[in-house]
Amino acid sequence: MERPYREIRKIDPSRGALTGDRTPNDQDRIEIGPTRLALQEWEAAGLALPNLPRMREYRWSRLTRAVVDRGYAGLLMFDPLNIRYATDSTNMQLWNAHNPFRALLLCADGYMVIWDYRNSPFLSTFNPLVREQRSGADLFYFDRGDKVDVAADVFANEVRVLLGEHAPGNRRLAVDKVMLHGLRALESQGFEIMEGEEVTEKTRAVKGADEIAAMRCAHHACDMAVREMEEFARANVGDGRTCEDDIWAVLHAGNIRRGGEWIETRLLASGPRTNPWFQECGPRICQRNEIISFDTDLIGSYGICIDISRSWWIGDRAPRPDMIHAMRHAHEHIMTNIGMLRPGVTIPELTANGHRLEDRYQAQKYGCMMHGVGLCDEWPLVAYPDKAVAGAYDYALEPGMVLCVEACVGEVGGDFSIKLEDQVLITEDGHENLTTYPFDSVLMGG
Repeated sequence: MERPYREIRKIDPSRGALTGDRTPNDQDRIEIGPTRLALQEWEAAGLALPNLPRMREYRWSRLTRAVVDRGYAGLLMFDPLNIRYATDSTNMQLWNAHNPFRALLLCADGYMVIWDYRNSPFLSTFNPLVREQRSGADLFYFDRGDKVDVAADVFANEVRVLLGEHAPGNRRLAVDKVMLHGLRALESQGFEIMEGEEVTEKTRAVKGADEIAAMRCAHHACDMAVREMEEFARANVGDGRTCEDDIWAVLHAGNIRRGGEWIETRLLASGPRTNPWFQECGPRICQRNEIISFDTDLIGSYGICIDISRSWWIGDRAPRPDMIHAMRHAHEHIMTNIGMLRPGVTIPELTANGHRLEDRYQAQKYGCMMHGVGLCDEWPLVAYPDKAVAGAYDYALEPGMVLCVEACVGEVGGDFSIKLEDQVLITEDGHENLTTYPFDSVLMGG
């Protein structure tokens, strides 16, 4: 493996003092980071900031060890979130997700080379673990036309030369996601292509201390944005103008104002549009004395995903008894399932022993009981018994994993759904619920 991070290059002192997360405090840094608003809120809340250089070294070391343990020459990544994990660098993440122009090669000796957009190679230079910046991994038709195969051959040859230098004699290359011509070109270079997603998903699943600190900060920032959204909804719903999109926009704004990045879905709905769940928010004018349910799916500060759900009653009348019952049942569902979480428990055990929703809610229950979370929704997935595939997830939970525990409660043909979700850290001796945002006391029957 190459020299440790701290020995490669110090942060240039001419750029000014460092922030609490050990990054330059010059308001002009390349890497995306939290805003002053977020930093002020975290200080007021007594939160410890992550040490970002140390977090980057942890991720790089963990990925490199995973490559070595599997006997691979290297790991070639195209997924923008895998590249973010390995380098902590970003470049037009959403555009890159459907126009894959970035690639990252992590060799078995720890040497990392990034292929980036040709006009922005500087976006990863802040991280000395990235030893080279190149371009030419844009192997999609829009950018290469009928000569994409030529570009793929050039790129694959560069990979071959690099691995010949840093993992001589080893032709086993793990790849996460690759365009068709890229795969053919790599195979023509004599590589045996291995499953790269297995490497990255399992590596990302266990968080280090600084990643957990970053997640606590991101969670606080998300909570502040959700509170702004709730205050807006309670103040404006019923005015005849406020629609679902108006409410959802408050969450987006609060996320961006604190250095967050994007929201993966549009899962906020009101009144009868909450059933069936997964209707995306739109122009419906929200009415008083209705339920609003949402799922944040938010990529927040430090690129950390905060994936929580709540349901609110907005109005001056009391919710119906069937609504209160559904809310309490959903709450019981996630709390009972959270209670099972501890190191050593296996995913099949969670599936088999989880809380069972009442029969009337079974048809519209959520797509999974729990799922991992980090930079996005991640491995592993805990399925409900009727959806579990034998052998797909025969693994035990480990300290440092973070799981989102889900509940969606609504009847077929009903006029509402309750959506609840908490984000939970697996600790050395049990679990810690990272989600502190309150449940609606009125819907709980209080």
